Amino acid sequence: MTAPLSRTPEPVPESRWCSPLVVHQFDTTINLRGDEVRAIGELGVRNLRRLQYHDPNAPGWHVIGRLLRPLETVNAALDSPATAHRRRAMADAVAVRLVCCAEKEQTFWGWSTQEWVHLLGRDQAEFRRNAPAWAGDEIRPYLAAHAYLLGTFTEFHRLGSFQRLTLSWRIFGRDRVNSEIARLRELLVEWGYRLGRDDDTLLPMVACQLFLLNRSPHLEDLTTELFDRVRRDGLLGCARLNTLHAVQRAVGALGFCVPPPATTGRGTARAAGGAQIWQQWVDRWYATSTLTPRARGNVRSRLLKVGRWSAAEHPEAADPTAWTRQTCATWVAALDRMNVGDYVHRTTGLEKRIGKPLQASTKDGRLAAIRRFFTDCQEWEWLPRRFDPGRALDTPRSITALLRPDPRVIADDICAKLLWAGLNLSNADLPETQSGHFYPFELVHAITLSWLFSGLRSDEIARLRVGCIRWQHDDTPIVGDSDKVLARDAVCLLDVPAHKTDTAFTKPVDPILGQALDTWHAMRPSQPQFHDRHTGERVDLLFAFRARRVSSFFRQQHGHPDALPQRRCPDRRRPRKHHQPPSPIHDRQPGLQRQGTDDPVRTASLARPPLTAIHPVLRKNQPHHADAGLHRRRILLPQRPHHRGPLDRDAVTSGTAAGGDTP
Repeated sequence: MTAPLSRTPEPVPESRWCSPLVVHQFDTTINLRGDEVRAIGELGVRNLRRLQYHDPNAPGWHVIGRLLRPLETVNAALDSPATAHRRRAMADAVAVRLVCCAEKEQTFWGWSTQEWVHLLGRDQAEFRRNAPAWAGDEIRPYLAAHAYLLGTFTEFHRLGSFQRLTLSWRIFGRDRVNSEIARLRELLVEWGYRLGRDDDTLLPMVACQLFLLNRSPHLEDLTTELFDRVRRDGLLGCARLNTLHAVQRAVGALGFCVPPPATTGRGTARAAGGAQIWQQWVDRWYATSTLTPRARGNVRSRLLKVGRWSAAEHPEAADPTAWTRQTCATWVAALDRMNVGDYVHRTTGLEKRIGKPLQASTKDGRLAAIRRFFTDCQEWEWLPRRFDPGRALDTPRSITALLRPDPRVIADDICAKLLWAGLNLSNADLPETQSGHFYPFELVHAITLSWLFSGLRSDEIARLRVGCIRWQHDDTPIVGDSDKVLARDAVCLLDVPAHKTDTAFTKPVDPILGQALDTWHAMRPSQPQFHDRHTGERVDLLFAFRARRVSSFFRQQHGHPDALPQRRCPDRRRPRKHHQPPSPIHDRQPGLQRQGTDDPVRTASLARPPLTAIHPVLRKNQPHHADAGLHRRRILLPQRPHHRGPLDRDAVTSGTAAGGDTP
């Protein structure tokens, strides 16, 4: 969730737009009188179109005066170039409108949306079929303006492809529309959106569609209900919903509406299970617990599984107040014999593992969840103390004996290849769409080197803050690009924020990482502050772009623009975990381990790097290695980083290590 802007751009000092018909009083009788129908017929097409040698003094003009006045008022208010071609198109639009009124024997004040759509057509071809033969394509936009101003027509999504920007210019005024779009561009380009560029056409199109739907060209009039209606009713194509999301974020940052939700409706339904009384107790605990939202969600899903088990096997235990020590023993025994897929809410992603025994870590996690639930409920005096959850729901010795670090070793030659791929990453190696790269190369490069050289968890990398890199020489702070000290002689320090197991600390890192982070910091667009869920602060995140944190870089998401096809990155089906990547094996960085700590689990754990970026480099230069399945061979040696032999940095940089020679 982003913080609102500290400053709200002032609107352009210009009068607000209002309909040109407001200051006039017209006869809006719906039924067309008989003399008006005869007058239109007697005038004929030549007079109605105001062609050369038409009769301006014909008596029929006075008869249809109540129809002409609003049409001419609308034409006079349109912001259209005063050329002969435009004047001819506007005159023909009035003639078409009068002819249609005579045919329907009804004034345009009473036309329905379907009648407007029939006249305008869903495309140019349909318009030619429905309009008189003498009506050209150039009058269709003016008819659309008449439909908008003289009626209540806003169903522009039913008219196919047309220039919404041009129509908005004509209705609201070119300067007024351009100034409002410029306010959006200024904010979006500040965040790093391509929509802020002057050559972009998506932003004007979507913004003008919103202006037309809202019948106002002012950003302050755009409401949350309007954005919700556009999504709910499908008033914009799927390809334009991303632009709509960006526009709502900008309007929300200006303080005119609520920002869009973090998800776009593709998430799964909230899990449920068990008896209603059990769900009520679980929801009550969820609303009271002080755990982080993610931890609370994990505990909740495990508690609901207990509820589904009790509803199926022991209905008398559906109410937590009825649980006894015997019930706890029954649950522990049942859990020890459960298989994957038992009592789950959904089986998506479990197809290949259904029926297999649960792992010891899974059993331990589910016992920890129910243990915490009863401990908290007893501590808060919601439940009587009939048993001790710490003993009655303790993890059995047969399970704890199987709990141990399970390190996956990564050989030195494979680690050298990863380092070589990260150091030699180029802009050409990144996946590209029609609109270019989703993230700037400097951002991808900085994250890649952070994974390779920082020895941090992916969550810690994503939460690095602006100014986290500091440089020192002989205990004296220096600037990163100082020309007085060589980079290899300077000490690069990285400030790591507080995390789930320790407080904030500072560690030395390789200057290569510091230079990459400084490069991205120098070109990083201005971003709003973000809420740090660990510390509760609002901070300036280093890895943020388009006013959004770059957490998706570490968790594969379907449809992500920077995600490579699965054939380009082997064995990507396993879920990513927030663990520490392999520590760099560089002799200049023995301090990559946490200062004053000895955390073998942290050292042994491993997260997948942003291989969507570095895998093309490996594939291009080492196809036999990439196709062999890089992920299946990624294992981390259980030694501390300084226990390894030194790595020849020159060999990694030059590519010798990538050729298969072990450093």
